[in-house]
Amino acid sequence: MRIQTGQGTIPLATLLAIWSISAITSLPGLAVSPIMGQLDTIFPSVSHLEIQMLTSIPSLLIIPFVLLSGKLSEKKDKTLILAIGLAIFLFSGVLCFFAKSMLALILISCLLGIGAGMVIPLSTGLIADFFVGSYRTKQLGISSAITNLSLVLATGLTGWFAEINWHLPFVVYLIPVFALALSYYLRDSVLKQSNVNYIGAPNNTANDENEDMIPKGKQMNIPYLIGVMVLYFFICYAALVVVLNLPFILQTYKLPSSVSGTVISIFFLAIMLPGLFLYRILTVLKNMTVIYSLISLAVGLLLVSLTHNVVLIIIGAVFVGFGYGIIQPLVYDKATRIAKSNKVVLSLAFVMSVNYLSILVTPFIIDAIAAFLGDTDVIFPFRINFILTLLFIIVAYIRRNTFVFSADK
Repeated sequence: MRIQTGQGTIPLATLLAIWSISAITSLPGLAVSPIMGQLDTIFPSVSHLEIQMLTSIPSLLIIPFVLLSGKLSEKKDKTLILAIGLAIFLFSGVLCFFAKSMLALILISCLLGIGAGMVIPLSTGLIADFFVGSYRTKQLGISSAITNLSLVLATGLTGWFAEINWHLPFVVYLIPVFALALSYYLRDSVLKQSNVNYIGAPNNTANDENEDMIPKGKQMNIPYLIGVMVLYFFICYAALVVVLNLPFILQTYKLPSSVSGTVISIFFLAIMLPGLFLYRILTVLKNMTVIYSLISLAVGLLLVSLTHNVVLIIIGAVFVGFGYGIIQPLVYDKATRIAKSNKVVLSLAFVMSVNYLSILVTPFIIDAIAAFLGDTDVIFPFRINFILTLLFIIVAYIRRNTFVFSADK
């Protein structure tokens, strides 16, 4: 079976190899989440800061290595970079089973961030290499859906394993073994045997697909790149309060922790769904896609901040997830269109690094605003993000015909 790419076809095995990479990009730091409460008992002498480092350090290391991977992809074999990154990721997962101290887990988390950082930009960069036009848009949507679906499934799996043994959640870090095996189908020799051509192929003499989007004499449209990064940072920042702060709200309502897990799983499912239908959504909403997505995000934040009803809170989380889930793959698609073929992965690396930057700084931003306004209410993060989203919607509407906020340019 062969898959249409908009410039020919590729074997199904090649597409599965690309999808398998998407399935692991959300895993760093995940295995630690369900055992955070246990680590106090397992390592009674460690501080809460050390425990929190297990979730923050991978993101901290991912950022520079995402950018390094993007830079290396300009001249080096992408499949080699991918294989090295996957091998480091997999090796760190194996080491987790033998960790007997907090220091060991922290050092392994550093290694995990390095491996993940090398892999993450290639999860979408390879899609940009193989697919063009509407085919690329559809595949970026599917890739986003796979990333978020794997997050939902892995979260449930790690939570179940954590009840058996605190080492078992790290089994999710072994998933890259499948991507490593399938990466064989991305090797140049295999592609040549299958008569596959792609934009990022070495010595490609075809006209660059993105030529019209890039200023003459430039390799990348820097103003567009900055604009896309700002858009992505904002939606990441606005949506992260669901994961970071919603559990505290539900806790004040005397609800069991299982409810928080359920709501957050539904939130990630809501992020996943638009990716499966992204091209149809773009067809219907057209140039207002970003505006309506931001409105969905704002409505969700408002619902959570105004109600104590769990059902309405879940609906609010769905609205936030749906708005984010539309813009995320759309942002990746924009990133592939503002750089020449040899710079596409680097462009994606800059944009994708923003996600991990937002994970690191969002709690500090919210705390700083709360301290400045003197508001310590547990609802405050949702209120302030609702207000900021409304302001961002106004800016987006005014600039709806620009590249960053449009959906058909």
